[in-house]
Amino acid sequence: MMFTITRRLRTCKKQQRYPIAAGVIINIIVARRRAGAVPAGARHSSRGLQHWRTLSQQQHSDMAEAVEATAAPEELARAGPSGPAPADERRQEELRKRAQDPPIVFSDIDGVQEYEKLSAALASAQLSPEERQSLDELQQYLVHGEGSWVLGDDFLAFVGRLLGWADEAVRVAALRCLAAAALREDVALLLHQDRRHHALLNYAHAVDTLSLPEQQALALFLCNLFENISSSEWLLYISEWEHNGQPLSNIRATTKVSVHACLSADPELRDVGTALMYNIATKEVKTVVFDEVCVELAMALLQLLQWAPAEEQMWRACRALARFVAHSPDVPQLVAMVGPDPAAFRGTSARVDEQIELIMKHVK
Repeated sequence: MMFTITRRLRTCKKQQRYPIAAGVIINIIVARRRAGAVPAGARHSSRGLQHWRTLSQQQHSDMAEAVEATAAPEELARAGPSGPAPADERRQEELRKRAQDPPIVFSDIDGVQEYEKLSAALASAQLSPEERQSLDELQQYLVHGEGSWVLGDDFLAFVGRLLGWADEAVRVAALRCLAAAALREDVALLLHQDRRHHALLNYAHAVDTLSLPEQQALALFLCNLFENISSSEWLLYISEWEHNGQPLSNIRATTKVSVHACLSADPELRDVGTALMYNIATKEVKTVVFDEVCVELAMALLQLLQWAPAEEQMWRACRALARFVAHSPDVPQLVAMVGPDPAAFRGTSARVDEQIELIMKHVK
């Protein structure tokens, strides 16, 4: 197996095409591995209350997607009749991890200002009554601080139309409104409106076709979703749907945005991309799919390290890589084969050195 991977990697290096090299290694490794309470205001709105209940039920039904257990049969037998840990115990464990590795988010974004920009960008647009209603709902949510129950059933369909608007200013403003909304604890209930059409993540998966301002706003939105546990888990759901003839899932769309942003030549986008990469690494989801994307994410981190980024971005990259080498047995092999040698960056800072030591414990 080592000979096969090495031989194919050499072939790809001759072609000088990193994406192909990454694809070959990832495909080989994958093939081998495959052998809350109701808001007070909702009580006064029957539509809002029913909408909140429906989304809440959908959220609870999906929570297990990002925490799929892979324990061996003997481990399950030792676990006794209690079975998987209750949701509250899982949440406590997640809170403990977050205290150890707090997510990196960009909380300086102002929802009021972003809404005003969107409203101004749409000032001359001919909106339908339904679209104006959705815009008013967004104002209530972002500006007046109402709960997500005020957002109607068609709200995300409206957002999807904004993301396809001809005017780039509208698309960017809509994304930045979402980035501000992502900091809200109840945003996960909004995200679950996207179960049918997958408008948000179909759009996100096309990140490499978007303008730079859209890419920046999109990456910011996804990064800020890590502010809360439920919304961060939504990003890593593994259920698939078909888009443009290929299977797609939340975790794969999130991975594509993270890799693209992390390797961007634009400093602002790369900064958000390294934060997003770090946030994903802190999750350590127990699914085969996460094991697969670990390899892809690690490959991007190694590419980033070759550029010798600034200390903050290097620390994020090394911290994420340290988590990935500890999580997946395939990543240490990748680090040893592809390089660069993390030890070459010793001396950058004390905290970078600490992460390098953790990486090298797993790399032979």
